[in-house]
Amino acid sequence: MRRLNWLFAGLLAAFVAVTLARADNLTPLAIATASGTQRFMVELADTPERRAVGLMHRQSMPADHGMLFDFKADAQVAMWMHNTRIPLDMLFIAKDGRIVNIAERAVPFSETTIPSKGPVRAVLELNGGTSARLGIKPGDRVSHPMFKAE
Repeated sequence: MRRLNWLFAGLLAAFVAVTLARADNLTPLAIATASGTQRFMVELADTPERRAVGLMHRQSMPADHGMLFDFKADAQVAMWMHNTRIPLDMLFIAKDGRIVNIAERAVPFSETTIPSKGPVRAVLELNGGTSARLGIKPGDRVSHPMFKAE
């Protein structure tokens, strides 16, 4: 019984540490659309380790949250849904904050690559269906300190 208590305490501590790390890594992001400004809190995937894990293994994500992958330079990129349980919309974003293309409702656990349609600086992952529900389209502008207006 004592061993189970230690195991449970260890798992709880790990869960709390991961939850706090996610909360510390949240920043505001806005998308200017034809129907108005849409606001989100996004977790930054700005290191190789964070980009490699992304949203893998998570059961859910709040409707007004997302994950912003910073690739640090303009490049043609491709994403996948390996070990990702949540259907996602992937917004491929140029260095000036313009949405280049959107892959809607990416299929959980799929290992099919989903490419950008040109060089991008970042990818924003939102819950699947968010882009359609909020009217987010290619050409809309994302405001976040990562992007510089040209």
